[in-house]
Amino acid sequence: MIKFLKVFWAVTALLFSAISATAQDAAPIVSFYSVDEESDIEMNPGDSQTAQAPLEIKLSANVDCPDGYHYVSEWRILRAKDGEDTPLLTRFQDETSYTLTQSGGYTVKLYVTFMQEGDTIDYESEDFTIGISESKLTCPDGFSPNNDGINDYYRITAQSIVKFEALFFNRWGQKIHSVNLDQVKHAEGETEKWVLWDGKVNGKYVKDGVYFVNINAYGSDGIHYKIKKAVNVLKGFRESAESGGASE
Repeated sequence: MIKFLKVFWAVTALLFSAISATAQDAAPIVSFYSVDEESDIEMNPGDSQTAQAPLEIKLSANVDCPDGYHYVSEWRILRAKDGEDTPLLTRFQDETSYTLTQSGGYTVKLYVTFMQEGDTIDYESEDFTIGISESKLTCPDGFSPNNDGINDYYRITAQSIVKFEALFFNRWGQKIHSVNLDQVKHAEGETEKWVLWDGKVNGKYVKDGVYFVNINAYGSDGIHYKIKKAVNVLKGFRESAESGGASE
């Protein structure tokens, strides 16, 4: 009977050890807000996404660790052009965040080491793959802030711009408006359109005429945009929805 109990408890211990060994796990998630989709994106291991810079990604390990074990989480972010031997970032945290500012491909991986006395179990996630688009920046020659629902704001086309400042001047060289990257707003339903100016100064519309904008910006691909151009403000301009013509 004693021998039977010893064998029983030995088998039970082996089974418990096997069950415990499979309990160490993680369900990592990479999440970010997508300007292109106008929504929050949540990635699972093996997923791929494309997005614009600057892109703040949030990394959550979601580790399942049984009693008696302790663990170390390690996040690695790699650029495709650098190879796996040179991580762009390594962080030993369950949750962290990082902002991607350069165009190209990125791989994110989670490694977890579970430890209990002399027992070590390693976890390695599948790749999270993120592609950051190259930059783009173009500006129109004018707009008509007359509340007709057509071209009421000065809007530029922009993509993956990581540094930005726009200064507006009147014809005497006086600065009348400015906007930086933190202040620009995306046009609803047109994610590549940035709204820079409503044509107002101190709450009142400026007079029709020629104004000037100076833009200093950098793209995710390192391109430096220095744009100086005239901006025509034409409140009297109205576009006919039926004929496609214009009238004052």
